Amino acid sequence: MTRMPYPGCYPTARPRRNRADAATRRMVAEARLGVDDLIWPIFLKDGGGAAEPVDSMPGVFRYGVDEAVAVAHRAAQLGLPAVVLFPCTPDGLKTDDGRESYNPDNLTCRTIRAIKAADPGLAVMTDIALDPYTTHGHDGVIRDGRIVNDESVEVLVRQALAQADAGADILAPSDMMDGRIGAIRRALEQANHAEIRLMAYAAKYASAFYGPFRDAVGSGGVLRGDKKTYQMDPANSEEAIRETALDIAEGADMVMVKPGLPYLDIVHRIKQAFAVPTAVYHVSGEFSMLHAAAERGWIDYDRGLMEVLLSFKRAGADMILTYGAPRAAELLASR
Repeated sequence: MTRMPYPGCYPTARPRRNRADAATRRMVAEARLGVDDLIWPIFLKDGGGAAEPVDSMPGVFRYGVDEAVAVAHRAAQLGLPAVVLFPCTPDGLKTDDGRESYNPDNLTCRTIRAIKAADPGLAVMTDIALDPYTTHGHDGVIRDGRIVNDESVEVLVRQALAQADAGADILAPSDMMDGRIGAIRRALEQANHAEIRLMAYAAKYASAFYGPFRDAVGSGGVLRGDKKTYQMDPANSEEAIRETALDIAEGADMVMVKPGLPYLDIVHRIKQAFAVPTAVYHVSGEFSMLHAAAERGWIDYDRGLMEVLLSFKRAGADMILTYGAPRAAELLASR
């Protein structure tokens, strides 16, 4: 879009006039953050008992099924539109091929059914990936030391169908295998699940900011090597556009960029290029850094959180997955 040059100069033009008071600042704000923008990631654990703290993520816990239902109900009461579930699978159920991922009675599926029974109006999003279910911590199946794409996609499709049957509203494939969106979409159509939405992790980078998340789902300690053969190179931007175009063509209803802050340029480019619902993941490392700085007295956590979330909106994101969702919802309600 061609813009006219800004007319006038000081003292005719005084930009500070529009910052003079809170009412004017509210009226001229270019980006707005609301509770409808926020999605709360919830970690799950097998069995009951007290919630387990995630040591590397202050204020974040793993919940049993009953506790997860209560947390989801709190999300609904706060006005959050959705939660997203991530399981910490017991070691005894992990295998090289991740077959527990498509067990219809696994931890994720049991939790989906319980939350939808208690709060049917709350959208339940789920993760499609194998890393919480494999003994090697990777998002796919390993053959001869390599992550094999097509065999991995077959398992991911079975996982997606199990979660759809359990009542999930939105499936979010985070694995970065080629062709998995199209394969899952075709399987959903054939299984009479045409209404299920797919949020593709279209641009998921091989990032240093995932460490606390891997602690939370129990994959960090078992991960062999790295994920650079399937997650994206942080140096690449054009590749993100290609990946997103492929996922949309294959049937994605929404797309996501992960991580968030280091990739605001990618969020902006994708939103500008495709004008589709675009999410961003404020990932565990970003969240934990905010808390670490706040605990040392270097920043104000609440102000820092809200500034980060607003930056995602300014870049073009429609939805934000953040562990700070409940606190942000409280702060928004208090305004």
